[in-house]
Amino acid sequence: MAIAHHLITADELLRRPDDGFRYELVQGEVRRMSPAGFRHGRLIMNIATPLDQHVRTHKLGVVCAAETGFLLATDPDTVRAADIAFIRQERIRAAAEPEGYWPGAPDLAIEVISPHDLYTEVDEKVTDWLEAGTHMVLIVNPRKRTVTVYRSLLQIVVLREQDLLDGADVVPGWTMPVADIFA
Repeated sequence: MAIAHHLITADELLRRPDDGFRYELVQGEVRRMSPAGFRHGRLIMNIATPLDQHVRTHKLGVVCAAETGFLLATDPDTVRAADIAFIRQERIRAAAEPEGYWPGAPDLAIEVISPHDLYTEVDEKVTDWLEAGTHMVLIVNPRKRTVTVYRSLLQIVVLREQDLLDGADVVPGWTMPVADIFA
């Protein structure tokens, strides 16, 4: 017996009442995300603060927090929210600031793996970001104390604590010791 799933649109997701949870929409299906734990939030701020300072100082664009939704696909709709996202200034200037979700992918998406995250779900998000046009995806793994840098599904580099994270052409001039993320 087949189970019918009720697909919703990005607009319907945006109008949902706030119940304290975060949601993403994957091909029209709602996925509830638990609030982040303390360690997760601390690691996000360890990255977001220096990234935002660099972006603001050099007027490179905008850094967005975890609740920011990005409309990656339509019909059926996919709305994803990275733990941290960056959009280049040229793209900000070219588009009117939306009330709802940003239309398209960020230039940089950063995800911190939570204890309850499944690796298959993390892989799915990486694929969604890259296929939608994100130029760099960073996956922070607190358990292994690594950062995996995806420029494509084939161009992958794993950084360890002794390494330096580099924004390369996505966030020019931004570097950060990987050890500082876990400090």
